[in-house]
Amino acid sequence: MGKNNKQFVEKITSMEDDFAQWYTDVVKQAELVDYGDVRGTMIIKPYGFAIWENIRDELDRRFKETGHSNVYFPLFIPESMLQKEKDHIEGFAPEVAWVTRGGEEELEERICVRPTSEVLFGEYYAKNIHSYRDLPKLYNQWSNVVRWEKTTRPFLRSLEFLWQEGHTAHATQADAEKETAQMLDIYAEICEHYLAFPVLRGKKTEKEKFAGAEYTLTIESLMHDGKALQSGTSHYFGTGFAEAFDIRYLDKNGEQQPIHQTSWGMSTRIMGALIMVHGDNRGLVVPPRIAPTQAMIVPVAQHKEGVLDKAYDLRDQLQNLVRVDIDGSDKKPGWKFNEYEMQGIPVRIEMGPKDIENEQVVLVRRDTGEKEFVPLSDLEKRLPALLEEVQQNLYNRAQAHLDEATSTAANMDEFKQALDENPGFIKAMWCGDTECEEQIKDETSATSRCIPFEQEQVSDSCVCCGKEAKEMVYWARAY
Repeated sequence: MGKNNKQFVEKITSMEDDFAQWYTDVVKQAELVDYGDVRGTMIIKPYGFAIWENIRDELDRRFKETGHSNVYFPLFIPESMLQKEKDHIEGFAPEVAWVTRGGEEELEERICVRPTSEVLFGEYYAKNIHSYRDLPKLYNQWSNVVRWEKTTRPFLRSLEFLWQEGHTAHATQADAEKETAQMLDIYAEICEHYLAFPVLRGKKTEKEKFAGAEYTLTIESLMHDGKALQSGTSHYFGTGFAEAFDIRYLDKNGEQQPIHQTSWGMSTRIMGALIMVHGDNRGLVVPPRIAPTQAMIVPVAQHKEGVLDKAYDLRDQLQNLVRVDIDGSDKKPGWKFNEYEMQGIPVRIEMGPKDIENEQVVLVRRDTGEKEFVPLSDLEKRLPALLEEVQQNLYNRAQAHLDEATSTAANMDEFKQALDENPGFIKAMWCGDTECEEQIKDETSATSRCIPFEQEQVSDSCVCCGKEAKEMVYWARAY
C-alpha cells in the first residue's frame, strides 16, 4: 500500500479497535453527513441524500403499487390534541419539543413539534370519514420529525430525522391487520432485496410495542458489532384512536362503527443499518441496487493523448445500462481509487493507454477488491452481471454473519455467556412476564427484539425465571 493510500485509510478508525468511532469516521469521510449547529442535528450531504432518495423511491413505488397516496400534514400539533390519546402521549412525552412563543407573544396553548402524526390523522379522519364508502383511507406522508433525544448519533438517533409514516383507516379488523402485515413485508423486501441484508420478522412484546398500538410488528437487523437495529415497524391500532377521536362510519346496515387503524414507518435510521452491516475498514460499501453511482470510471495516465476521450466515450456507452460516472479531474488515480472505495461505489472501471491498446478495461469490485480484465466487446454484458454478483455476495455475507452471531440459551448463565462470547441475537424461551423481560435488561443490557412469526421450542422453561415458557424470543443488545 502506497504512503498516500495508507494515510487515507488511517482517517478511519479500525472497527475492531473502536466501533463507535469507526462509524463516526465513515459517515464523515464518505461525505454522508456533517453536524448541524444545534446539538444532535445533522446536515445530510448530497451523497448521503442520494442514497436516501433511492431508498425512498423504492419504498414510494411499492406504496403506490399497493394503493397508497401521499399527503402532507402540519409540523405543529396543539397540546390539547396530543392529550386525546393518553397512552400515546405518555410514550412520547420525554422526547417532545414544545413551541411556547410565536414572535414576541407567549402562546395561549403550547404547540408540539411533530414527533409522529397519529393524532393529526385521527383528527382529520374524524372530520372526513362518514360512510363505509369513505374507506379505506390509505395515506402515506414523507416528512421530518423531531424527538429530543439525550444521546445522539448521525442517522441512528438525531433530534430531527426524515422518514415516511403511513396512516390508514379500515372498516374491519381483518382489513387493518392485513395492511399491517403487508407493510412489514414491504420493509423486509427493501432490506433484503435492495439493501442486501437479512432481517428477522416478528412481533414486539407488550413492553416494547409502539405507544397506543394494540400490537407492533418489526423487522430487526444485525450490525457488524453484534448489536441489533430496529429497521422498520408496522403497528395495528385497533379502534383505540377511533374511540379517542370519535371516528365512526355508517356501515352497509346503517349502523355506526368505529374504524380500525394502522401506522407504519421507516426512517433515515436505515442508513445507519446500511453503514454498519456492509461497511469495512476502508469505508462505506453500498449495494449496487441502491447505489447512486454503480460504476465509477477512473482514467489512468489521462494526460496521455486519447485516454480521457476514450473514457468519456465509455461513459456515454454505458450510461443507459447502469448508473455510471467518470472522474476526469486532475487528481492522481491513487487518490481517486481511495475516494471511491471510501464512498463504497460497487465497481471501479480503470482505463489506461495499455487497456485502450488491448481493447479492454479493468473492473475492480468494492466488496472483495478483486480485479477482472474484461474485453470492451463483453463489457455491456459483464458489468450488469458483476453488479448482481456484488449484490448477492453482500447479502450472503450479511446472512452468514447473522447465522454465526445467533446463539441459543436455556438459562441466564448461558445467556450471559453467549452475549460475551458471541455478540448478536440470542434465541431463548420466555414466560411472557414483563418482570422477566426487565430483569434480563437490567442484568445484561439486552432487550427483547421480537417474538418471531416462525417459532422454535429451544427449551421448555423461561430463560430468566425457569417457569413454563410461552414463546421463543430473539434478544440482543441494540441501538
